[in-house]
Amino acid sequence: MATVGSFEAKTKFSALLERVEQGEQILITRRGKPVARLVPVATARKEKVSAAMERLRKLRKGTTLGGLGWKELRDDGRKY
Repeated sequence: MATVGSFEAKTKFSALLERVEQGEQILITRRGKPVARLVPVATARKEKVSAAMERLRKLRKGTTLGGLGWKELRDDGRKY
């Protein structure tokens, strides 16, 4: 991942966007500290989906149906 200072990012924004369109990720810093990251839209979506899936996996661990089967619950819900 390329790192660019905030002043350079401001002055070369169009060029940075072209690089991001090609799939590159760019970290923008201010006084040497990271403040933002430019990523392609598809990458950002994938990261959000991956993070959500990981949270669901963690939530699922230790969760039970109290001895009931999922098919029983499904069929019971269909009665109404």
